[in-house]
Amino acid sequence: MSKHLFTTNSDSNNKYNKKIIAPQYVPNRVCPSLLELCNTSNYGKLVRDIKESDVSPEEKEFLLKAATRHIVFNYAKIADYYAHATPEMQRLMEQSALVIIDIDDAISNGYVRLSTTIDKLIEESKDGKG
Repeated sequence: MSKHLFTTNSDSNNKYNKKIIAPQYVPNRVCPSLLELCNTSNYGKLVRDIKESDVSPEEKEFLLKAATRHIVFNYAKIADYYAHATPEMQRLMEQSALVIIDIDDAISNGYVRLSTTIDKLIEESKDGKG
């Protein structure tokens, strides 16, 4: 799988151009365990610290939600797991954007709309409108 989605553009000062090279995914024959899909060590420490703190219950609730940002996902392993998962698990993984299978999947889950909005904002800022 290619690590670079954008090709370099040596003709200008812009390091990247808009040509996208989609990597071809080939699933691993071995299904990883669920424990291999993410690293929760920092998250776990934060959760313990938050629960042992003297902040209010509402603050704890907020901090516990924020702590999930420290979970590190291994998307290569997630893709391998997806290839071996049941159809129901695959559907739920797609809804969570753990994998994006194709453009139709991206559209139905709202990710293309977000990308289109970002592209529009970038163009407006280039034109002096934003």
